[in-house]
Amino acid sequence: MKAIKDSVHGHVRLGDLAAQLIDTPAFQRLRHIKQLSTVRLVYPSANHTRFEHSLGVYHLARGAVEGFDLDDDTAAHVRAAALLHDAGHGPYGHQTEGIIRRATGRDHDDVAWLLTDADREVCQVLERNGLGPERVASLIAGDGGLGALVSGELDVDRMDYLVRDAHHTGVPYGTVDTGRLVNELRLAGEGGSAGSDGASDSGSVDPERAELVLAEGNVPTAESLLVARSLMNAVVYRHHVSRVAGAMLERACERYLDRTDADVATFRRMADHDLLVELRETVPELGRRIERRDLYKRAVWVGLADVPAGTVDAGHAEEVAAEREIADAVGLDREAVVVDVPSRPGLKESGSTVVVDGVPQRLEDASELVGGLRSAERRRWTLGVYCPPEHVDAVGEAARDVLGLRTVGTRT
Repeated sequence: MKAIKDSVHGHVRLGDLAAQLIDTPAFQRLRHIKQLSTVRLVYPSANHTRFEHSLGVYHLARGAVEGFDLDDDTAAHVRAAALLHDAGHGPYGHQTEGIIRRATGRDHDDVAWLLTDADREVCQVLERNGLGPERVASLIAGDGGLGALVSGELDVDRMDYLVRDAHHTGVPYGTVDTGRLVNELRLAGEGGSAGSDGASDSGSVDPERAELVLAEGNVPTAESLLVARSLMNAVVYRHHVSRVAGAMLERACERYLDRTDADVATFRRMADHDLLVELRETVPELGRRIERRDLYKRAVWVGLADVPAGTVDAGHAEEVAAEREIADAVGLDREAVVVDVPSRPGLKESGSTVVVDGVPQRLEDASELVGGLRSAERRRWTLGVYCPPEHVDAVGEAARDVLGLRTVGTRT
């Protein structure tokens, strides 16, 4: 048994299998993928990586599994899935996920290709220890009752990144009681009867078909996770500087793939520094701006009320077409305009299940707080159009016409 000192959880104890998986190239690569991508251009101390985050997720999953009545084989698969859950991330994490999804149809948590094809060393470690790579990949994808522990509304991934991101950015908003959350998790549902707290504590529930819930008396516990996520969205994850840099990065990556012989399979296995070097050489205008934090400015920054429904639901192709039309209207190179339409606002955590009076209920039905937080998310939703500072006024006016906006909003 090894122990690694972690800045958030203290000592993280590693079993033999975890220690072997950590030594594989696929996991070591996570040392070079920053957890918060372009957010670190806002918060200088936010330089933590997906390597340490994965250790934290493993630590929390291990604690949760100890509270379930699972056989050793099932528990081992869950711990391995928690440790490997981010192995499928591309460079800059979520900032390049859209590019990879459009090219491959896979999200970062769809890692069957990695565990079964691309990285035989991970497969060999799993198989040598009697674990099935396909089963681990299925858990990472969130399949089944235990898959929700790794990827779901009450997952340990979310618990770790909220407290870790708050710690490293220095903001107080992501603080949640991970100890209570982990200790109050239960399995309930199909395959057997529930215990007195609305969830199984006797092994009567089939873990493959069960539902992950918080035990009786934990509506405020679930609400705390929701509040933390909402505040972190506002202050950290959707900070406008990170949004601008992330949108510029996405466009730079698309042009890099168009201009070079690099394929998506190679692209998705890059580390952050590898990608930045390539962008600096092949897409110099955007690559160098990102490297130097010489970012575009907001020509448009408007909320839902000022955006037509068709524009709110615009897909990637529509964004790119709008960029071209705006740039052409102003007489700019098309690389000088970036349109950023986020997905409709929502809080996935509101679908968490909590036990109330012995009956599992969705948090949105058990908590009056959810409605207020959803309203706050809608108010914070903003569409952005970005360009070099000297063209802000002209681009803002052109964008208003092209996108059908009622106003161009604040331009700072």
